[in-house]
Amino acid sequence: MSLTVLYAAVLLSALTHAGWNALVKTSGDRLLMLASIRSLGLVAGITVAAFVPLPSAESVPYLIAAACFHYVYYAMMLNSYRLGDISQVYPIARGTAPLIVVFLGIFLAGELLDRPTLLGIFILSSGLFILSISGSRINRMALVFAFGTGIAISGYSFLSGLGVRESATLLGYIAWLEIAKGAGLTLFALYRRKGMVLPYLKHNWRSSLVAGFLSVTSFTVSVAVMSVAPIAPVVALRVTSVVFAAAIGSIFLQEGYAGKRITAAVVVVIGVVLIGLSTA
Repeated sequence: MSLTVLYAAVLLSALTHAGWNALVKTSGDRLLMLASIRSLGLVAGITVAAFVPLPSAESVPYLIAAACFHYVYYAMMLNSYRLGDISQVYPIARGTAPLIVVFLGIFLAGELLDRPTLLGIFILSSGLFILSISGSRINRMALVFAFGTGIAISGYSFLSGLGVRESATLLGYIAWLEIAKGAGLTLFALYRRKGMVLPYLKHNWRSSLVAGFLSVTSFTVSVAVMSVAPIAPVVALRVTSVVFAAAIGSIFLQEGYAGKRITAAVVVVIGVVLIGLSTA
């Protein structure tokens, strides 16, 4: 399968990622919505794991570490959505991740920055600056949590990409990662929202199913592509979800300042794509 087809699949996963994030943002109880999403992933993971081989022992440390970064990601994301608009915090979070992944390669692998990468960094930084000043003033802590989300995304993306290559079983690795991501958050939600889970699902089961399907599909596609394609371009292309999130937040969620925020999101995407593709 050509890289063009694989990258097109990543772009589709970017759209689904923005979709389920918008559903979390607009949910009456974001923790329960996220737990519902992860519960669906947990069930899917258990089902698939029963029919596929176990991931190799070499991939287990990557799997555990990636799951831990996911839990940090959930905490940071929920707090950023609590304090800020999705069209501001989501592009900052997603736009930060590819930049960190590239620098991990530079400092850990001794890679040199070429001109397209330097240009991409400049463009990305400009886009983030535009986002930080577009529309209403962003809450300072929302900004902190947004950058924290980006750090967590870079961690689980990098580790998931490395781990799936060591696993010897694509579906087995993804299934057990879904189990590891879903079990802890489901138990946490049951503890924090005692007596509220079933009533919530009774009234929100449709949106929970849609969000869960979008989330599992988006992550499965990205990990599958990273198993055969360079990680940095995949992470960079997946960040095109910021355009969809900016459009959803500004137009459908009535957060305002559509023109400025969507323009800034497009600038961020141009930057991260340059960075990612220049390292391919």
